[in-house]
Amino acid sequence: ISYELSMGLALIGVLMIAGSLDMNSIIASQSEGRWNIFFQPIGFIIFMVASFAETNRAPFDLPEAEPELVGGYHTEYSGMKFGLFYLAEYANIVTSSAVLTTLYLGGYDAPFAKQLLGIEDGSVMLALIQFGTFSAKVGALLFFFIWVRWTLPRFRYDQLMNLGWKVMLPVALVNILLTGGVMSVLQTLGIIK
Repeated sequence: ISYELSMGLALIGVLMIAGSLDMNSIIASQSEGRWNIFFQPIGFIIFMVASFAETNRAPFDLPEAEPELVGGYHTEYSGMKFGLFYLAEYANIVTSSAVLTTLYLGGYDAPFAKQLLGIEDGSVMLALIQFGTFSAKVGALLFFFIWVRWTLPRFRYDQLMNLGWKVMLPVALVNILLTGGVMSVLQTLGIIK
C-alpha cells in the first residue's frame, strides 16, 4: 500500500488541472502540446516509480528476489504456465504505459498535426495519426520500462517501504498543495477559470 497510496495521490494533480475524471477530458486539457508532464513532473515521476513497483518490475521485483539463488515462481512453473506469467507481466506494463500516456503525455493528441497537415476533425487520416501517436508514446514508455530493468539493481523490502512512506508519500502531498496553491493564484489573477 505504500506505493499504491502515492500513485493515487500523484493522480490528484492531473485531475485538478483537467477538472474532470473523464479520460477524454484529461486528454483534451492537454491539447496542443500542453502535456501534464510539463505541469506535473513530480506527479509523473511518482506515478512512474509506483508503476514499476505495481508491475513487479525490476528494481521492485521483490517476490522473485525472495529466494535470491533461484527465480521465485520460475522454479515451479515451466512451459505454457511460465509463458502466461510473463505474458501477464508484460500486459501490466502495457496497461501502465497506456495510463501514463493518457494522464501525462497527452494521450492520442499529436501536437499541431491538424494545423500542419491540414487534416479535418473526424477524418480517417487523423484517426490513424492519433493511433500512431498513442502507440509511439506507449512504445517509448515500454522501452523505458525494459531499459530500467536492465540497468538498476533490486531494492530490498525495507528500502521499498522507506521509499514509499518516507519519500513518495510526503512528496505527493506537497505536490497536491503546490498544485492547489498555483491554481488558486492563477484563478485569482484571472488566468484560468
